[in-house]
Amino acid sequence: MSSHQAAQALQDLEALSALADPARRRLYDFVSAAGRPVGRDDAALEAGIGRTLAAYHLDRLAASGLLEVSYGRPPGRRGPGAGRPAKLYRRAEREFVLRTPPRDYLLLAEILLRADEEGSKAVRAAVARSAREVGAEVGRTAAREALEEILAERGYEPFRDEEGTLRFRNCPFHALAQTHRQAVCSLNLALVEGILDGAGARGEAALEPDRAGCCVAVR
Repeated sequence: MSSHQAAQALQDLEALSALADPARRRLYDFVSAAGRPVGRDDAALEAGIGRTLAAYHLDRLAASGLLEVSYGRPPGRRGPGAGRPAKLYRRAEREFVLRTPPRDYLLLAEILLRADEEGSKAVRAAVARSAREVGAEVGRTAAREALEEILAERGYEPFRDEEGTLRFRNCPFHALAQTHRQAVCSLNLALVEGILDGAGARGEAALEPDRAGCCVAVR
C-alpha cells in the first residue's frame, strides 16, 4: 500500500467512525434515503432528538465528509418573509472504503471493463449474458424477499416515483461508471433484468440515460 493509499484509508476510517453514534447513524440513514437536501428540523424529527443536537450531529457528519451542505429555503417558503436560507444536507458523492489486508477489486474491474469495451460483439454479448445469469442467481436465492429488498441489498437504493416506476438513487458501480458509462449501464441493465427473472418479479427494466443515481428503471 502506498503512503497516499494508507493516508486515504486512515481518513476513511476516521470519517466512518462518526457513524458509531446511534443518533448520528439514524440521521445519516435518513438523509441518504431522502434523495434530496434535508433540513435540520426534518432530520431531528426523524431521529427523535432535539434540533440543536441534530444540528451538531449533522455538522459532524459534514465535517467528516459523509454529508454535503447547501443552503436554501424549505419547501413552501418563498418570497418576502420566508426568512433566510436554511442549512440543508445531502449524502456526499465520494466513496468511503475500509478493507484489510489491502485489496484492489476496483483495478480488476477497470481491466475487465476495458477488455469489454475493446472486445468484439461476441465479448460484449458474453458479458451481458454473464450479468443476467448472476442476477438470476441473486434473484432466485432471495426469491422470498420483496424485489425492492433484493435490490437494496445489492446497493441500488430503490424507490418508487410518482408514476410507480421503480428507480435507483445509487449506482453500485458509480466509480467505474464515471469512465466506462456505456459499459457499466449495459451491465447494470443486464444484472437487473436477471434479478427480475430470478425473483419471478413483474416489470420491464430499461435504460434512461442522464438521470441522477442509476440509469436503470423498472416499469
